[in-house]
Amino acid sequence: MKFTLAHTNLNVLDLGKSLEFYKEALGLELVNSMKAGDGSFELAFISDGTSSSQIELTWLRDRKEPYELGDNETHVAFIVDDYDAAYAKHKDMGCICYENTAMGLYFIEDPDGYWLEIIPKR
Repeated sequence: MKFTLAHTNLNVLDLGKSLEFYKEALGLELVNSMKAGDGSFELAFISDGTSSSQIELTWLRDRKEPYELGDNETHVAFIVDDYDAAYAKHKDMGCICYENTAMGLYFIEDPDGYWLEIIPKR
């Protein structure tokens, strides 16, 4: 039996704002979307265009309050080929929320407070 990672889901309050952030910060593009017939939810699948894994952004019409994310111990990690350029871009965007220089990595925070780990290609 073999399993393949399909997607990771993140619930968001403003789908448009989240799509813009993921495109600007990480270069992720919208590859598929779906709207409920009754307008109660929208799904947007984004991808880096190279791996088969995607992030599913879910917007729920009736959700108005921010999601409880706990201590942000759960996160999505990205490997970047130009760590210094990525760091400079994220610093300019003001989205770096935690740095671990000893381990050579940092985290950025999306509009809903999810932490995304940035790791240099080694």
